[in-house]
Amino acid sequence: MKNRLLILCIFGVLTVFSAYGQYPEIENTLDKKVKSFLEKNASEWRDMNVPLTDGKILYDIIVENGYTSAVEIGTSTGHSAIWIAWALSKTGGKLITIEIDKTRYLQAKANFRKAGVLKYIDVRLADAHQLVPELKGEFDFVFCDADKYWYKNYFIAMDPKLKKGACFTAHNTSTRLNGIGEFLRYVENLETYDTTIDQTSRAGISKSFKK
Repeated sequence: MKNRLLILCIFGVLTVFSAYGQYPEIENTLDKKVKSFLEKNASEWRDMNVPLTDGKILYDIIVENGYTSAVEIGTSTGHSAIWIAWALSKTGGKLITIEIDKTRYLQAKANFRKAGVLKYIDVRLADAHQLVPELKGEFDFVFCDADKYWYKNYFIAMDPKLKKGACFTAHNTSTRLNGIGEFLRYVENLETYDTTIDQTSRAGISKSFKK
């Protein structure tokens, strides 16, 4: 019995350290505010949001590459956008995030305000099928987590707008269903991109870096 309790205690400690290890190092007041908001709402991210581990993957890609101009296709209620904006607060960048559903859009905007990252985000209520091709400017990071059968179309629309060294990421790519396979076959065969899938994400996050 004692051994069993000891094992359970050790497992609990390791779980706590693992959870805390998924958050970036706290360096300033904004870091503290964002982390506190994420921890407080850790069990509330439903409605097509990414899990915490995937948010940290996106954060790391942006910070490690110094990206400053980001686009997110599919906001939901804002979990991934908070991670992206948190990273952009480190690089001096800004995110355009697009959501078609008004209820999710309003909830996301409220969440951005509570997390303290609203000034790093341009939140747009729009149909991404129409808006993505119309976006002006150059970008160095994209996170695509909207309608899977349209992934390839989103990529084709963003490709001319992406800088050399930019990264196009897409969620739920561990499966090749519902248009994901078509998208992956397309990007994996492009000589102008290096594409891998981050297997530390349970859902799979593809990362296509522009050469």
